[in-house]
Amino acid sequence: MNRRDFLRTAASVAALPAPAIAQNTRAKTLRVVPHANLTLLDPHFTTALITTNHGWAIYDTLFATNAKQETQPQMAEGYTIEDNGRTCLIGLREGLKFHNGEPVLARDCAQSLQRWSAREALGQMAAKFIESWGVKDDKTIRISLKRPLPMLIPLMAKVGATVPFIMPEHIAKTDPFKQVTETIGSGPFKFAKDEFVAGSRAVYTRNPDYLPRKEAADWTSGGKVAHFDRVEWHIIPDAATAAAALQSGEVDWYEQVQPDLVPLLKANANIRVGYANATGYNGILRFNHIQPPFNNVAIRRAVMMAVDQTDHMSAVTAADPASYRICKAVLPCGTPDGRELGAAQMQGDLNKARAALKDAGYNNEKVVIVSPSDFPTIGPLGDVTYDLLRKLGMNVEIVQTDWGTATQRRNNRESVEKGGWSIIHTWGTTSAIGNPIAQFFLRGMGDKGWAGWFKDDLIEQLTEDWLLAPNDTERAAIADRLQTHAFQVVPFVPLGQFQVRAAFSKSLAGQIEATGVYPWNVRRV
Repeated sequence: MNRRDFLRTAASVAALPAPAIAQNTRAKTLRVVPHANLTLLDPHFTTALITTNHGWAIYDTLFATNAKQETQPQMAEGYTIEDNGRTCLIGLREGLKFHNGEPVLARDCAQSLQRWSAREALGQMAAKFIESWGVKDDKTIRISLKRPLPMLIPLMAKVGATVPFIMPEHIAKTDPFKQVTETIGSGPFKFAKDEFVAGSRAVYTRNPDYLPRKEAADWTSGGKVAHFDRVEWHIIPDAATAAAALQSGEVDWYEQVQPDLVPLLKANANIRVGYANATGYNGILRFNHIQPPFNNVAIRRAVMMAVDQTDHMSAVTAADPASYRICKAVLPCGTPDGRELGAAQMQGDLNKARAALKDAGYNNEKVVIVSPSDFPTIGPLGDVTYDLLRKLGMNVEIVQTDWGTATQRRNNRESVEKGGWSIIHTWGTTSAIGNPIAQFFLRGMGDKGWAGWFKDDLIEQLTEDWLLAPNDTERAAIADRLQTHAFQVVPFVPLGQFQVRAAFSKSLAGQIEATGVYPWNVRRV
């Protein structure tokens, strides 16, 4: 038995702790009300942001992104490109350890990258150009490429969903289409699995062996200094109850505040209202492309013609026009390629949509919308679509469920009679889906793609062309061709862009308001 095998072998308000907890313990505990219930613990396995936030606490990445969208080394000490761009060598920082005491080695990183690239849309595109995710020695990763890939390092610094977090080799060998059963990372906090109660709370404890970088924390880069001994996530589905817990001081951070509660919290002198994600959110209506009726592209076009983004955006922002933006684009407005090319297809015209639906041959097939009623920035989107499809004359049913169940059910590929679905809604942060390769709702990878299993070879080819384009001008032209085609084949319907507010106790300082709930740098003052 080698040393590593030996070490492996050896090694809601009502849910809040009772007042018996000592005051000094409370002072060293950060309590967060997250935006959803944590049900999936594998950040390579799902695009759910709640799981990504879980990942930020316990894992780390080779490279990271700062507020200027620049790539920075994180676990990596640096890298070199050799052999005319066909070999990338990445050196690891000294002193990196996993939570079980094992050192982080190059083979852990290589296996983690291989697993991530097999599952994630952006990673799958990169993997087309990778000959092997290998190692040179214990401290050096060797990535051999079939051809030069200038964007390789920035790809490993991605934020948003399905981040290339580093796991121990034996865990990263898990089939990427099966969830890992161990939660061992090398990040600033450890997951307290014995305290985890799905639907109630998740607990993270400070990792005393974590060695932060010397640079200041900046988005996901820099020194991830843990100032709290414990971070507790308390699942409080009722928005008013969560707001009351923040006002009473029972929790410190309310990740996503329902819009109608923002004025109340702003009026409290002990609370600061900020943003849940500085880059904003992009709502989408996603079709199941492998089951009737939305395996018919003409029916998808008819639904797109009927959508008026103002209705959906008003539902998730309490009709606050300052909190949303109409954006008839499949890439986020405000990004380099986010041009609005869908005006002709998205007229919000019910009469035209009814005529198109009839011409498409819709034959009263049942449409099932699965909607998370406990998710205030997604659930209302389902309500609006349900009303819209009824007005169109479709045979529609809405299934209201919790977010955890919704994320599980969206993996069901069967017919609606066998527990499948027709339409789901979600959002992607602009930072996560800001270019063609990262925009996983757009990608046409079929069975290997995101829920809905949209397949389109031209979109995949154009995405690859965009990745390899020699300059910004050519990338822009390719992106426009891609988006024009997407409005014809309708992988999803964009519903607009919006902002979500977060609220913090003024006893906290140093929160990084970026793309997720980052537990480092924040401290009590």
